[in-house]
Amino acid sequence: MPHQSPLSDAPTAPEIPPEIAQWFAGRGWRVRRHQAEMLAASDAGRHALLVADTGAGKTLAGFLPTLADFTPSRLAGAPPPEGLHTLYVSPLKALAHDVQRNLVAPVEEMGLPLRVETRSGDTPSDRKKRQRSRPPHVLLTTPESLSLLLSYPDSLELFQGLKRVVIDEVHAFATGKRGDLLALALSRLQAIAPGMQRAALSATVADPEEFRAWLAPWGEIDAVRLVEGEKGAPPEVEILLSEEATVPWGGHAAIWAIPQLYREIKRNRTTLIFTNTRFLAEYIFQELWDANEDTLPIGIHHGSLSKEARRKVEGAMARGELRALVATASLDLGVDWGDIDCVVQMGAPKGSSRLLQRIGRANHRLDQASRAILVPGNRFEFLEAMAAKDAVDQGHRDGEDFRPGGLDVLAQHVMACACAAPFDEAALLAEVRSSLAYAWLDTSVWSRVLHFVATGGYSLEAYDKFKRIVRDDDGEGGGTWRLTHPEHAQRHRMNAGIIVDSEMIEIRFRNGRALGKVEEQFAASLKTGDTFRFAGMDLEVEALKDLELVVRAAKRSATIPSYMGLRLPLTTHLADRVRHMLVDRAGWGRLPDDVRDWLEVQDWRSQMPGPDNLLVETFPHARRHYTVYYTFTGWNANQSLGMLITKRMEQRGLLPGGFVANDYSLAVWGLKPVLDPAPLLSPDILTHEFIDWVTDSHLLRRAFREVAVIAGLVERQHPGKRKTGKQVTFSTDLIYDVLRKYEPDHVLIEAAWADARARMTDIGRLGDLLDSAAERLVHVELERVSPLAVPVMVMIGRESLPQGAVDDELLLEAEALAGAAMRVETGAEEEEEE
Repeated sequence: MPHQSPLSDAPTAPEIPPEIAQWFAGRGWRVRRHQAEMLAASDAGRHALLVADTGAGKTLAGFLPTLADFTPSRLAGAPPPEGLHTLYVSPLKALAHDVQRNLVAPVEEMGLPLRVETRSGDTPSDRKKRQRSRPPHVLLTTPESLSLLLSYPDSLELFQGLKRVVIDEVHAFATGKRGDLLALALSRLQAIAPGMQRAALSATVADPEEFRAWLAPWGEIDAVRLVEGEKGAPPEVEILLSEEATVPWGGHAAIWAIPQLYREIKRNRTTLIFTNTRFLAEYIFQELWDANEDTLPIGIHHGSLSKEARRKVEGAMARGELRALVATASLDLGVDWGDIDCVVQMGAPKGSSRLLQRIGRANHRLDQASRAILVPGNRFEFLEAMAAKDAVDQGHRDGEDFRPGGLDVLAQHVMACACAAPFDEAALLAEVRSSLAYAWLDTSVWSRVLHFVATGGYSLEAYDKFKRIVRDDDGEGGGTWRLTHPEHAQRHRMNAGIIVDSEMIEIRFRNGRALGKVEEQFAASLKTGDTFRFAGMDLEVEALKDLELVVRAAKRSATIPSYMGLRLPLTTHLADRVRHMLVDRAGWGRLPDDVRDWLEVQDWRSQMPGPDNLLVETFPHARRHYTVYYTFTGWNANQSLGMLITKRMEQRGLLPGGFVANDYSLAVWGLKPVLDPAPLLSPDILTHEFIDWVTDSHLLRRAFREVAVIAGLVERQHPGKRKTGKQVTFSTDLIYDVLRKYEPDHVLIEAAWADARARMTDIGRLGDLLDSAAERLVHVELERVSPLAVPVMVMIGRESLPQGAVDDELLLEAEALAGAAMRVETGAEEEEEE
């Protein structure tokens, strides 16, 4: 249990307004303890963080103080409050609309004089204008729309009477750039309405203390009361095995489970099936459709579908018309569907909090157990599924770490404040520092950010288009900043936002023949001369230009694997659990026979990768020399490490041939054996090879494009037209080249490096791994492939295809490879190993 300060001790139970108590009773409900405590915290003038299971009535708990303020018993004959009373901020527009539907019912049934409206990018412009002049009592919105509201001159009047802000699903965005934007907006709102209370809601917060600090003004954690929800019925989680009770060696799609999955769908009213990528969602949906001999209504939902298609599917689910829905993370924060009998997770869940969130979609009621089935695609995924199930059973959660606020987001916020009214430099700095994300900000960095917003930076200050704000000195070292021209306000509002769409990059030969598309993040990691495999061909990069990757047929086999579709990262918490399982030999008895045999033969022939070592195996196979690193740092970090290690191998004359990565390990092969892996894993690889790779490839360019758009340096929209992704890329590339040459310490180059290190390469996890590699490294030389190496080895040459498309071939290849790996010899082999 997290520590609670003395100030967070539960006060005496509040007086529930009789209108609310009667409404609960009329529905056969009771006011739950955590709902009453949220009202008590508000009555005491406290901020509050509510951590409660899905189905516990979190949203209603968050709104209970607002509803109470409008009850006749509390108004006591006084007129209801005028103006905007409560802001509700959610990460999804669809969630705001769903909450509006659920909030209108108690408001109307209790007859409260309360108007509730939503505001997002889809809201008609006439309604947006009316909401500023005649606001509702409760406004449901997103971080981006709130930031835009704060950019209007009338925002001071609009928000001066604001009483409460309710932040839903806070775990989903507090640790990212949208959380930075919201943290800055909260600081601005607190300055406008000093008595404003903050409330945040979540079912899956890993460390409540961190979120209390994030929510608190000035990081004063004791100002935020932690409210923990009543415990619900524990979820029922099972791991599906094939009818032969075996677990495949390789693959991710778990196609073997389709017949069993179809029978499960037929047994239930509604089954929700989660996958980790949209490619896998499409593949599983097609496989289910082929098996659908009863023509049951089965749908699909993911972020690449049109808005209309998603709304149609969501409506069919809400009306109970679908028997099954295949979905991605687009429904993790799902709307409130109470009739889902079972949630299925295809492949590994990648994190216990994510799994809990998905399990919570079933029943969506606190007193009924949610039922979930995990379907592992291979043996490592089986261990991960076991680890996730144990974590859920024990109530352990995980999540992303907080990091310093982004300078690009800060620049956008500064511009929004200038659009609303001239601001005092010192006063705004104090306001910004009151948010934990920017408490680190010093006056020198603050001056650089202001200089950037004012001029674009030293290299760009000759251009009038970048001169957006100007300073009026007060004669005492301070000053007031204002817009240079009113038109900058309109341009800011047209372009402000945090979400920059990731482009798909087209691969083509110089003659124009197109081969298909890959994710931009993968394409950006390549430089001229790199070779990779795509659509069954070995290709060499000639150029990446204007969202096109120009290639030619490679004269040698591909070095770099390509992946279609971004991967969800394996959390550190779950990775640690899997490592402990691998060395918990006493616990192997609860594993299926073939999985237990797999680990026992690995233990006999090599060693087990545990929490206290970094196992590296080397062995020959098919006239190549292989090195397998068991890192457990997730696919993104392993992909980055593969890039770096192959570069270092080239420098050392080890003739690398290529690499392949999964969440758990990295396999690198070459023409010469690696006799000592330690020099390949020294921490300086993150200063020398990493900097060369990021600058020589397009990673830093891609990161710069995103921060330049967020910071307002490059505009996507102009009156009457929108720039294409190609035009935006062309603009940012030109500016990037200028800054790299003439102002390499520009504030946006710094912001781009921060993104390249953190989000694009997961370099932080690699740093932790490499810092301890020298002490923890265990090198085992083998004469042939090991059992634990099989799952990553069978992916060689298959990586460029959508997950699932080659699972049958993988199974055949895996069985052949596994035959060699699982062969246990005595005598000669033992003497050789000794």
